Amino acid sequence: MSSDQPEVSVEKVRGHMTEFWKEHSKDATMEEMMLDSRARELTEQELPEILSMLPCLSGRRVLELGAGIGRYTTHLLSKADHVTAVDFMESFVERNRQDNGHHKNGTFIQADVTKLDIPQNSIDFIFSNWLLMYLSDEELKCLVKKMLGWLRPGGFLFFRESCNYRSGDSKRDFNPTCYRTEAQYSHLVSSVQVEEAEGGKTIGFDVVMKKKVEAYVEMKNNPNQICWLLERVSRSSITQDGFCTFQQFLDNQQYTSRGILRYEKMFGAGYVSTGGHGTTKEFVDLLTLKPGQKVLDIGCGIGGGDFYMAKTFGVEVLGLDLSDNMVEIAMERATNEKLPSVQFEVADATKRMFSEGSFDVIYSRDTILHIDDKLALFKRFHSWLKPGGKLLISDYCCGEKPWTPVFEAYVQQRGYVLHTPSQYGKIIEEAGFCSVRAEDRTDQFVRVIKTELQRAEAIKDEFIEEFSEEDYIAIVNGWREKLERSNTGDQRWGLFYATKD
Repeated sequence: MSSDQPEVSVEKVRGHMTEFWKEHSKDATMEEMMLDSRARELTEQELPEILSMLPCLSGRRVLELGAGIGRYTTHLLSKADHVTAVDFMESFVERNRQDNGHHKNGTFIQADVTKLDIPQNSIDFIFSNWLLMYLSDEELKCLVKKMLGWLRPGGFLFFRESCNYRSGDSKRDFNPTCYRTEAQYSHLVSSVQVEEAEGGKTIGFDVVMKKKVEAYVEMKNNPNQICWLLERVSRSSITQDGFCTFQQFLDNQQYTSRGILRYEKMFGAGYVSTGGHGTTKEFVDLLTLKPGQKVLDIGCGIGGGDFYMAKTFGVEVLGLDLSDNMVEIAMERATNEKLPSVQFEVADATKRMFSEGSFDVIYSRDTILHIDDKLALFKRFHSWLKPGGKLLISDYCCGEKPWTPVFEAYVQQRGYVLHTPSQYGKIIEEAGFCSVRAEDRTDQFVRVIKTELQRAEAIKDEFIEEFSEEDYIAIVNGWREKLERSNTGDQRWGLFYATKD
């Protein structure tokens, strides 16, 4: 089980699970399966929400694990080329077969997932609902390895779990469930890597998105129902600074929780981007936002700009950030802000999927510097915007090469991919945007940094008391280095504004 629980033999764990589910599967009802008296009402609310998170399943082969009585099977069968629905309990499988057996593209299997055998590279999408919490850590790691093998290259894994504590209200004489934290699941799943039998490539899972089930928040005030969507990818044997994924690199290097709060102390409450509230107000005013519009914030940080837009203009905002640490802090702040019109999720903007015309505005502050293929990303933005939609980006840029060795080393250490402001604007145009304005705002960047350094000096004692003298020196030196890089002409700052026809 999880690390804070005593080790139990695999046989005993499986025995407990069998005993538990025999008790809760006698009538094969939805209430039994979900361990909740409000099962039907919850399903009505959550089912469309969860289905909206899934990738396109047309022509795909799907493996559904923990299928139960077929709450999701019906919908998966209507979308996919073929669905193999698996469950531990025969009564659940039989009910699923009765309800969905008339579909010609379904196979129904009773099996313990820890013993399940699926042909390698035969599945496009694995859907798992409330299953992994019934596995020990070792069983989970073993299953993740198997799933990597079952999936074809570029295949997806979706799973949903109860984190931290139980969600259902059914009486239980005993409860063998392992309630992990979000962080434990994220680490367990993303850290597993396997070598392919053919080709010798290392493969693993990269996060596409992680978010809570809003139906449970609204109906039960429960933020602990969490969904993950991951993609099977090839990995270099040498990853950045030894981390398995870019997300792990971010959360353990530049964006540790402490590092984020140090940045906030410099930028101002709620912000981790240049100029804090001042530049946010200036740039957001360019968008002429209107009540009810939908805004997508790429690299939302800890959410200050999103709260400002929602409060001031009455817009709905979805904030995405690849850093788990950033989103965790943003969601804590959201609880205090009590703004249901602002939501956050951990997501990779290069992999996340939205329908065409989903947003009125796409907004991003000092984030896209991390992304290599900016053209592909901007084409996605163009698709996601409604006709007449607006794009506003501020970002780190660079001067013409050759750069100084110091700047070269800085860019390499951070993993940045930089362009001159002019080149950046041309990439946005190439993605299909019109009326593109590309402005070199480096002079403003320098003024802002000097102001932030002055404020740091004014709050030096407070900063040291909250963090440490070492932290203060590190952050102030970082700001002075930004000034030096800007003064040499290597580091530039750009503001980009464009529309979609």
